[in-house]
Amino acid sequence: MRIPPSIRKDFIAASLELVGTTFFLLLGLGGIQAAFAEEGASESSVTRVEKVLYISTCMGFSLVVCAWIFFRITGSLFNPNVTVSLVLLGILPPFRGLLYFIAQFLGAIVASALLLRLTGTLSVNTFLQPGTTPAQGVFIEMFITCALVIAVLMLAAEKHQATAFAPIGIGLTLFSCHLFATFYTGASMNTARSFGPALVTGFPTSNHWVYWVGPFMGSILGSTFYAICKHYKYWTLNPNQDTDDYTKSPDDPVQLVTQAITEERHRTLDPRVLIGQITERLPKLSVSSDTSGQSTSTLVHETPAATSV
Repeated sequence: MRIPPSIRKDFIAASLELVGTTFFLLLGLGGIQAAFAEEGASESSVTRVEKVLYISTCMGFSLVVCAWIFFRITGSLFNPNVTVSLVLLGILPPFRGLLYFIAQFLGAIVASALLLRLTGTLSVNTFLQPGTTPAQGVFIEMFITCALVIAVLMLAAEKHQATAFAPIGIGLTLFSCHLFATFYTGASMNTARSFGPALVTGFPTSNHWVYWVGPFMGSILGSTFYAICKHYKYWTLNPNQDTDDYTKSPDDPVQLVTQAITEERHRTLDPRVLIGQITERLPKLSVSSDTSGQSTSTLVHETPAATSV
């Protein structure tokens, strides 16, 4: 039985998506693993802020690099929550979306297993920090996943002149979200990213469900926002933002001021305007009648009215 070409392409794309997801999480989670290993081996104290910044940089840069490599091959989703959003919006066919979904989870498992074998330990599980409730964790994950989904939709799914640079914007979004949420939830925003290490280490935390509910809620929220923007034709609200036509730029302000001054000067030198200005300054002749019935004329000089301050 011959496999239809479209299905064959879907399997090839899903296989490469698995490779891309593995590379992304191996590099990103490897950076997190290195941060914890360095902290344990070094005698110098490391602040939480420094660790959060290092973790955020590792994950953000890993996504920028890997997404740019696989951008023209598979779309560089690497995230089942993003995949669900694209399927819901009709951007990604359901069958390919299902294959991507499976490939992304497999890639997370492979990356976690490789990291465990390469380093001997695995310190990259996501868990709620003390003081962070499951409800707070769900909503934090929902909002940061929503931000990531919107970045993918507006920068990569929407086609414009900056689409080729979408990996940079998406990677910076991941970086920003990590700066916010790493301390509270570990900043998953990717169910596969949490599932892979949890499976390899035997699900050491009881709140793993947070990293399923929160990110998938974020997928729905981000998809809804994008659908509303498309429905109201967002590109008409602030047009020409991605054009390279210089005539769409604002006019030269110096030229506008010079033109206004020149027009004012010409208007002032207009004889009709000058006559009108002179007439307004001449004394006016007032005609009145005296008691004898004879009319007399009087020159009345108008003076500016006094103004009070």
